[in-house]
Amino acid sequence: MNRTLGTTGPRVFPLGLGCMGMSALYGESDRAESIATIHAALDAGVTLLDTGDFYGMGHNELLINEALRTAPAEAREQALTSVKFGALRTVEGGFTGYDGRPAAVKNFAAYSLQRLGTDHIDIYRIARVDPDVPIEETVGAIAELVEAGHVRHIGLSEVGADTLRRAAAVAPISDLQIEYSLISRGIEEKILPAARELGIGVTAYGVLSRGLISGHFSRDRELAPGDFRGMSPRFQGDNLDRNLDLVDRLRAVAETKGVTVAQTAIAWVLAQGPRHGVDIVPLIGARRRDRLAEALTSLDVTLDAADLDAIEQAVPVGAAAGDRYPAAQMAHLDSEH
Repeated sequence: MNRTLGTTGPRVFPLGLGCMGMSALYGESDRAESIATIHAALDAGVTLLDTGDFYGMGHNELLINEALRTAPAEAREQALTSVKFGALRTVEGGFTGYDGRPAAVKNFAAYSLQRLGTDHIDIYRIARVDPDVPIEETVGAIAELVEAGHVRHIGLSEVGADTLRRAAAVAPISDLQIEYSLISRGIEEKILPAARELGIGVTAYGVLSRGLISGHFSRDRELAPGDFRGMSPRFQGDNLDRNLDLVDRLRAVAETKGVTVAQTAIAWVLAQGPRHGVDIVPLIGARRRDRLAEALTSLDVTLDAADLDAIEQAVPVGAAAGDRYPAAQMAHLDSEH
């Protein structure tokens, strides 16, 4: 069941656990439940834990450290850490840009290793391309960390096809982490073909579009203070209504198979790997054990050609209303340029 991330990356469980929401951007979280969810994921065989050094300004890495320290030895040994770096934060929690200078790369890594309580990071990647630093220099610095034994594999995040090729010319790239879901399919035209060409895997985040297409989000839901979905265009006004209409159409397809909307949406992403000739591992942003359990069951969902056609008709390419980030954040996405 496990798959290899690209031709040079590690072997991982078909689903990874995205840990961001346990520390930041979705309002308050329950620390004990977060750790229990990580333990449950490891117990189910999940290997890849995805984080960022800027998630809660280090909080998320410390949380993962605690979860791994308190997990059974066998589970702890199978865990792989995927860490994003480079985002610059303010005391108030704002974002002020990205730093991909080689000296900064090694500085960020030193702090992450300390917070995680480990001697190596399994996959290391800059969260967004620093427009002032050539990607070759950033990747070259990570390659030096690999040579020194501090990092095992090099990843990328939200880069376009040209940047992917430039980076791969410097050092082997295991995987590209990028948003991919039924309502975020922009990578299919150029980025997935480039990944296939270069032998690079994809770790897909946002497979449920931050809960929007999970089947659990309602029109009258009030978001907690600090929940960044309150600023997301897809969760605003008429956009939200139109997007939830798509969810209702997807629910009708899911019900014919006796599965949930979330399971259908995740199973659809899993099915795209063989279709595009790319190893694709969805990252599940579960903060609770019940949501994790629902996501894991998607591995038992088989979508045949008729199912995939019905899903495509329910949620056509480009059907989503609104961009996936506010304009200021969209500007930082090399993948969108």
